[in-house]
Amino acid sequence: MNLFKNFPVLVIDNQLKAENLEGIALKRIINCLISKGLEVIELEMDVFDHRLAQSADSGISCILLGWNKAGAYRSMSQLGKLIALFRDRNETLPIFLMTDRLEIKNIPIDTIKIINGYIWKTEDTSDFIAGRIENAVKKYLDGLLPPFFKTLVKYTQEYKYAWHTPGHMGGIAYLKSPSGRIFHDFFGENAFRADISVSVPELGSLLDHSGAIHEAEVKAAQTFGADITYFVTNGTSTSNRIVLQAVVQPGDIVLVDRNCHKSIMQGIIITGAIPIYLRSYRNNYGIIGPILADELNAASINKKIKDCPLLRDRSGKVKLTVVTNSTYDGACYHVGIIKEKLQQSRTGLTENILFDEAWYAYARFNPIYSDRYATFYRQKDPAYKLIFATQSTHKLLAAFSQASMIHIMDQTGEFSHDRFNEAYMMSASTSPQYGIIASLDMSAQMMKGRFGRLMTQSAIDEANIFRKKMVQIGKELNLCGNWWFKVWQPPAIRGQDFEQVDDYALNTDPTCWTLRPDDNWHGFNKIPENYTMLDPIKVTVLSPGMEESYPKAERGIPTPIITKFLNGRGIVAEKTGYYSFLILFSIGITNGKSGTLLAELFAFKKFYDSSPPLREVFPELAFKYPHGMTISALCQEMHSFLNVTNYNKLLKSAYAYLPEQCMTPACAYQELVANNVKPVKVTELAGKTAAVMVVPYPPGIPLIMPGEKFNPLLVKYLQFYEDFNKRFPGFENELHGVNISGGEYTIYCVDRKTPAL
Repeated sequence: MNLFKNFPVLVIDNQLKAENLEGIALKRIINCLISKGLEVIELEMDVFDHRLAQSADSGISCILLGWNKAGAYRSMSQLGKLIALFRDRNETLPIFLMTDRLEIKNIPIDTIKIINGYIWKTEDTSDFIAGRIENAVKKYLDGLLPPFFKTLVKYTQEYKYAWHTPGHMGGIAYLKSPSGRIFHDFFGENAFRADISVSVPELGSLLDHSGAIHEAEVKAAQTFGADITYFVTNGTSTSNRIVLQAVVQPGDIVLVDRNCHKSIMQGIIITGAIPIYLRSYRNNYGIIGPILADELNAASINKKIKDCPLLRDRSGKVKLTVVTNSTYDGACYHVGIIKEKLQQSRTGLTENILFDEAWYAYARFNPIYSDRYATFYRQKDPAYKLIFATQSTHKLLAAFSQASMIHIMDQTGEFSHDRFNEAYMMSASTSPQYGIIASLDMSAQMMKGRFGRLMTQSAIDEANIFRKKMVQIGKELNLCGNWWFKVWQPPAIRGQDFEQVDDYALNTDPTCWTLRPDDNWHGFNKIPENYTMLDPIKVTVLSPGMEESYPKAERGIPTPIITKFLNGRGIVAEKTGYYSFLILFSIGITNGKSGTLLAELFAFKKFYDSSPPLREVFPELAFKYPHGMTISALCQEMHSFLNVTNYNKLLKSAYAYLPEQCMTPACAYQELVANNVKPVKVTELAGKTAAVMVVPYPPGIPLIMPGEKFNPLLVKYLQFYEDFNKRFPGFENELHGVNISGGEYTIYCVDRKTPAL
């Protein structure tokens, strides 16, 4: 891997074209660098594009900056600012000043502190100077490679014959088949050469956490602020199950956010734990809010434990509390408030806390999220044994799909790696994908130092540009009596309209995003001050037809139709409700990406307003709807259906009331395995005990758990799903746990009159 070619040396000097002594010496230095295999970019200071400085942190291996006589430049202070800009963006990038000994006295101390050295163009030989630069570049580039990835690269470049798995033997097997050759060409040779067996000792073992893998995990722990970090190659679903298996025993109490991902619930089934649920907010849009603050009060939790029909001993301590942070829709908790609330009774209500931060791995790297992520508090808290954070590194950082990490904060010094690793090995493959491990290693490396701050800040900045533009467009169109989309966010901050708020404040001040109890825009009642903040990078777009204050509008544009249109134009929303859809501004966002979304929203608006036949917008659906149906007519038909069925009330009610627990989730699952179950029609579910989770997807949050009894509200909500899916083909909702046969919806229920607890 020729890193020299990928990372050129940047030379900025007004002597590049000069025919004087300095210009000739500079040309010789550049020629020597090229002869050593380094790429060189030459720029004169007068034509230097300062935007290049903002990308030099990622694409440059060294900067040589001319600092000659003051008359050569408009301002020496300009050079000082330029150097500071380079250094602020990249704290390890080699920066050399090309000057003469007489000019050193004119260089400010602040500049001297942040450069790597000087080059005397006319005094030292060009070969000596090029050698110094080459060594600095090699050292810098070597530091860019994290431990596991570096070892993997080294191994693949040794071109060894493989006599071990996998059977494609470095990709050679694919070349023996015409279709395999296409597959090989698509991914490239390195993908297959790096797909190797655990039999390779140089790389260490993921199961033993040894060698280069162990070194990578240690460095990742340092980067993410944990005491211990484990790499997981099959997603945070597995990470969550590992934590529960390592901590929880059958019969233990687990205090669990009802908005937790289904993998948490699967962990409860596997371990035989007793779940005590914490209810959370939902607003009229179906947006997921935080846990109801009153649910975390000691009196409320103690009452839940006392009233739980599954507990024989109601005096036990909560073994694990699970909190989803942030929620799918971007509600971030103040972690200190959560921890304090859980310490209010029994000298500490819970032994361990798991923060499911699957969608939140970037929080540590930007100060706007201070106090609001699991590893923020480095001081040990003896009220707890272990604090866990599970993170889907692949979701909003840069890693391959399924890449996840478990971060552990050991509060008492009693953590046992050997015991925890037994749970880890139950879920870890003995043939892990080394590319996923390398991507975890690289993801941690990318977030080190100032890079994490710069990338997360860029995502926040871009999200807020989009937010402001949406508001601006909406106000301009409304003046003409025209419609546009809204964004779920404060309409005003400190008395200023959102689009008028200072960019710096909006991009850096968390109080701009705090959900306040007296605000009505968020739709969550009685939310405590500073309890929750809206994550600015998670942007929820709202469509006409629903308001928090007036949920039934005469006309509306349901978002399933909008996001299906966008999907056909190459734009895929993360989550779609009925009058809202979520888009994510990750560290990979670009200006063009959000600009394209705006353009396509305008394109949808044009289609809706001109109301062409449905076949012109969704040709694949034309035969499923009446001839002549228009896009606006379809929108109105779906909107009317949602109004008549009181969708928003159904959704809020379905999640507001916890179903009755009849048996543990583990026992209900055992009945499923033993086939002591039967499929039950949705209309006949009332009073029946679920044998499976019913999970609308996305977001993958269970509506009902195994062992819980279907109440009339849940039945009515599921009937709504069934009716909607039948009424609007092409816009069906995905429901895990629901079986569809011949158009009929059934769910497995326990087939016993008196099931055992």
